[in-house]
Amino acid sequence: MKYTAPLQTKELHVVSFNVPFPANYGGVIDVYYKLFQLHQLGVKIHLHCFEYGREIAPQLNTLCESVNYYPRKKGLLYLFHYLPYIVITRKSEALVQRLMKDNFPILLEGLHSCYLLDDERLSARFKIFRESNIEHDYYFHLYKSESKFWQKVFYRIESWKLKKYEKIVAKSQLMLVVSQNDTRYFQQQFPKNKVIYLPSFHPNSSVVTKPGKGEYVLYHGNLAVSENYLAARYILTEIASKCAHQFIIAGLNPPHELVKLAQSYTNVSLIANPDDVEMEKLLRNAQVNLLLTFQETGLKLKLLNVLYGGRFCLVNSAMLAGTGLDELCVIANSPQDIIKNLNELVEKEFTTNAIERRKISLAKSYSNQANAEKLIAEVFTSN
Repeated sequence: MKYTAPLQTKELHVVSFNVPFPANYGGVIDVYYKLFQLHQLGVKIHLHCFEYGREIAPQLNTLCESVNYYPRKKGLLYLFHYLPYIVITRKSEALVQRLMKDNFPILLEGLHSCYLLDDERLSARFKIFRESNIEHDYYFHLYKSESKFWQKVFYRIESWKLKKYEKIVAKSQLMLVVSQNDTRYFQQQFPKNKVIYLPSFHPNSSVVTKPGKGEYVLYHGNLAVSENYLAARYILTEIASKCAHQFIIAGLNPPHELVKLAQSYTNVSLIANPDDVEMEKLLRNAQVNLLLTFQETGLKLKLLNVLYGGRFCLVNSAMLAGTGLDELCVIANSPQDIIKNLNELVEKEFTTNAIERRKISLAKSYSNQANAEKLIAEVFTSN
């Protein structure tokens, strides 16, 4: 049963796993731009943020009726709890007490925020689970790519806990899932629940790709994340080292080993911690945005950013899994095929016809306004 809102009143609790401003990495980008679009459409939002590693953000007050912050718990003790670490460290009685003061629907951002799904005091409430990844798969991939022993152990155990814990989302009345592949997975796992495909919200309102040509190949991402570090290292050793094109690697907090490796190639520049303006300029002026991943999980928001703002987008198959964006990208999976396609793409002009094709294709599934309207229709009904 949907939540039935009083006429012209739409109020929503949103429980976020972290403070969603600044919107500068995958998960919080989805949260922030969802808040922005819902606010634009008249929804009154009561935001609840678990706070760690990011400061209180007064900017969120312009989008929300209320903003509450809760400290994320810390300590080795939580590593030994039977619940996943990312869940038990976000347990908050103060949050539950605030939620009990009204009857508004509750949107839970990520499995991280789902501890209260098991709270009997909220059993009668309309609760929405917002998926961002199949978390046990994501943590298993982290386990496989991590080199540090204790971190590897943590990821493996957390993956096992998350797999067991996932069944808790059956207690939600609606699941909003970011990719087509993940939608099929949740429909199979929870056939009695309502599962809706709702792609990630993002900072792009229109395609702003420049026609013409650029002078370099760009890879970008949060380089402190092992998935992105491994992709950048792969690009350097297997691709940039074997062709003459100019490469730029750009992103947050690159490890010293990556900086040193990039310096060993004369055709590579590494740009650490570019601000939003510089990153957008790098993306838009590149001839080819090269995006590789070794994890078929969720939706890679940087793929959307490239398609809305960059020229040619060269990807491997894993980057596209469940996105429906294959027709807008060039796909190559081996170093040899990637280099072959780079050699062809650096000679081509990006045309206005290609830009028009992007506009039409992206509008089908990735319009923030259309997806916010879909969310509102699924959650609220009027008398």
